[in-house]
Amino acid sequence: MAEDRYEVIDDREMPERREFILSSLAGVAATGVDVPPTQSPRRYAAWQRQRRQQLWGLLGDLPWNHKPGPPKLRRTEKGPGYTLEHLELDLNGIEKVPAILLIPDRRQPKAPGMLYIHWHGGNYPTGKEELFTGRKVLAPYAPTLVEKGIVTLAIDSWCFGERKRVEDGRQGEWDAFKKMIWQGQVLFGMMLFDESRALDYLLSRPEVDPERIGVFGMSMGATKAWWLAALDTRVRLCLDLCCLTDFDELIKAENLKGHGIYYYVPSLLKHFSTAEINELIVPRPRISLNGRKDSLTPVRGVEKVRDYLTNRYQQYGKSDDLLVELFDGAHEELPEMRRLNELWIDRHLVGKSQKIG
Repeated sequence: MAEDRYEVIDDREMPERREFILSSLAGVAATGVDVPPTQSPRRYAAWQRQRRQQLWGLLGDLPWNHKPGPPKLRRTEKGPGYTLEHLELDLNGIEKVPAILLIPDRRQPKAPGMLYIHWHGGNYPTGKEELFTGRKVLAPYAPTLVEKGIVTLAIDSWCFGERKRVEDGRQGEWDAFKKMIWQGQVLFGMMLFDESRALDYLLSRPEVDPERIGVFGMSMGATKAWWLAALDTRVRLCLDLCCLTDFDELIKAENLKGHGIYYYVPSLLKHFSTAEINELIVPRPRISLNGRKDSLTPVRGVEKVRDYLTNRYQQYGKSDDLLVELFDGAHEELPEMRRLNELWIDRHLVGKSQKIG
């Protein structure tokens, strides 16, 4: 299966009612594509589309019918080698979403784009500003992305940054989760919906090449990155840091408390394992870097997902486009991790032969 071409189809337009999708899960075996038809790239892509729809269906009632209004430019500022636009985006029809767009001065006429997804860490006020501030265990990515000429968008997730509604951020997150469950929504689903709609906006920018879009995140941002890449085929490169593990292994490690309430999707394990979600990214380029001493990513759990995906990428003839690796560290980006991420950004987004103007 060493075919270089693969289909990219927008699978996001879903029926509104979750019950419709959930009822279809019971009938998957009757479709004739209940197991990955890896002997044919086209059949495999069709199977992935079906599974992608099922995964969206587990994420609650999402506002697919909302037609986003025009973005609002709040202000523009100039930094060393870049322009930064402060925006307000209409993504979900419920609340406006603050965002920042980083536009390097030196970039290709149609530049690669990156959706940067911030982490959790109990730090509710930071949100999208992490792109510039980084964390104690994560050097800021803004200088790297400016140097590489990558147009980068970051939004505040639900309950974070300017969307933090109450003084106690954790209480605000729990309240949002509970209210959404009552209303037939899922907090993580609404988070991913916003990121997918943010991708719409990034792709609409005239500076951006829609064929070279990456997504990056650490911790919560990593989980959202690989979920989004699985759900949205417009993501051509997924870079996730310190948050990949098999759900069953996390249960065995008795560390469900390590993840925020956002992490938990009703009925998920009845239909998907971690590896089966990640399989929906195949054969697009993927790098996942994790720490052996990180309690959020039990080693056996990372290895299970790695081995499963390695087999799929090999069957597709794309072994070189997957890297799932463990490092002798904790919940942190080590220097060698940053070097690998930059290598994959250069290889799959920037392109060494591309001239930056």
